[in-house]
Amino acid sequence: MWNQIYDPLNSAALSTIAAAVPVVSLLVMIASGRVKAHIAAVIAVIITNLITIFVFTMPAGMSIRASALGIVTGFFPIGWIVLNVIFLYQVTVSTGRFELLKRAIGGVTEDRRLQLLLVAFSFGAFFEGASGFGTPVAITGAVLIGLGFSPLAASGLSLIANTAPVAYGALGTPIQGLASVTGLDPYILGAMVGRQLPFFSLIVPFWVVWAFAGWKGMKDVWPAILVTGVSFAVPQYVISNHINPWIVDIGASLISMGALILFLKVWRPKQLWLSPELRGHDESAAQMEKATPLDKTPLTQSELWSALLPWIIVCIVMLIWGNGAFKTWANSIFTWNYAIPDLHQMINKMPPVAAKPTPEGAVFAFTYLSFTGTGMLIAAIISGLLMGVGPGRLLVEYGRTIRLCAISLITISAMLAIGTLTRLSGVDATLGLAFAATGVLYPFFGTLLGWLGVALTGSDTASNILFGNLQRITSEQLGLSPVLMAAANSSGGVMGKMIDAQSIVVASTATRWYGHEGTILRFVFWHSIVLACLVGVLVTLQAYVWPFTLLVLK
Repeated sequence: MWNQIYDPLNSAALSTIAAAVPVVSLLVMIASGRVKAHIAAVIAVIITNLITIFVFTMPAGMSIRASALGIVTGFFPIGWIVLNVIFLYQVTVSTGRFELLKRAIGGVTEDRRLQLLLVAFSFGAFFEGASGFGTPVAITGAVLIGLGFSPLAASGLSLIANTAPVAYGALGTPIQGLASVTGLDPYILGAMVGRQLPFFSLIVPFWVVWAFAGWKGMKDVWPAILVTGVSFAVPQYVISNHINPWIVDIGASLISMGALILFLKVWRPKQLWLSPELRGHDESAAQMEKATPLDKTPLTQSELWSALLPWIIVCIVMLIWGNGAFKTWANSIFTWNYAIPDLHQMINKMPPVAAKPTPEGAVFAFTYLSFTGTGMLIAAIISGLLMGVGPGRLLVEYGRTIRLCAISLITISAMLAIGTLTRLSGVDATLGLAFAATGVLYPFFGTLLGWLGVALTGSDTASNILFGNLQRITSEQLGLSPVLMAAANSSGGVMGKMIDAQSIVVASTATRWYGHEGTILRFVFWHSIVLACLVGVLVTLQAYVWPFTLLVLK
């Protein structure tokens, strides 16, 4: 057995600096734009191994095995989702159905700002609720680039929009994960998150349009933005507090989409915004997607159903795949669990991160049928066959998709190697303990701990599992509500989703803007930090200031 060590240098400051080296190195290399993302990821994996072995004293064999586990986990399930989402997109493009979808969305509105609300915010929230794990950014990024948005707009704005629903993503999986490590009631945790995030469900639609079109561009469509935000935020609160945390995103997103579409039947902006580029960003013609001009001929009923058919199939399949009963059935039959030798149950998580020495699991669960990516593949095959694409042509398209995504899949796997290694070595926990030492300011910095967790792991679920118990222990020591701070970990985490390297690679792949991950990171970075700080301010008010304290559940 090896026990995790959280202060290997006998100095909290120096140990924290050492723990930060891997993620800082990765982000700096990507943001510089001088190192390709897959090269940066591989270098960061090497750096992380050196830090865990020589500073945190993790046995070299364990460190290498943990990296290998992360590499495989990076492809299954994350890379598997991206590959099959892009495959579906390629099939719809090759059959002409995507052109019909563009006309259908154009029939609702030609205004780019309103298309952004409909696709990136509301439509993306549905896929976050149904499947999560990279699916929303992959789908909305592909749709926006197909609509003619610039690559930076399609990728960056999809990342920003995919924040408000993340805490309830994949049918409440992050909340369930948080409950599993804290021992708190998932219904109470979901309700507490529902008393934090609706404020940002109102803010984020305004923020996304402002980031795209500037203050004046945002102000000119504020009624539509308000309808979108309110029709998402109110159901988000009501469902989370009075029904359950599992269907929050699905219910809120469907209501939001319906409300916006109905509103646009009776209201339109005085001036249409037709530019696909980000305001204030000079994007060269070489970087721009060469989108064909939008055909404004109204769709027939038959054409409309033909355009929507693949996405209806995706929605149905994702709802089935996200259902707990289906997952239980599929995992009971179609599962291969491989416990990593000399790693599984061989590492103890230690106090104060855990209440007592707790062995860490290291199992690769090849639940191949219940993987979200498998559902996407099945949806793509069904859609292709119904659209008249034969098996041979589907195989050709799949081979083309693999070649298209190969480097991105390598990058994603390397990112997960870093996340898995930092978790099993205790490097993440060292960073978390630094945030936990902030005393009276802990509500603010504890929220940022959730942000850091998602930025490191790429998953709100993983961040909740990583830091949820630390939040509970620290809040009890400081006399704060453990429900408040556990929920803050999830709510703050959603703002880290837009800067985690894994999501950025998914976005660059979906928009076919390879090699520009640094540009995307630089664009979203400050949006992520500012929004995370705003969540921290709200949580601090809920901890100490009336009437916000009335929102806190015990």
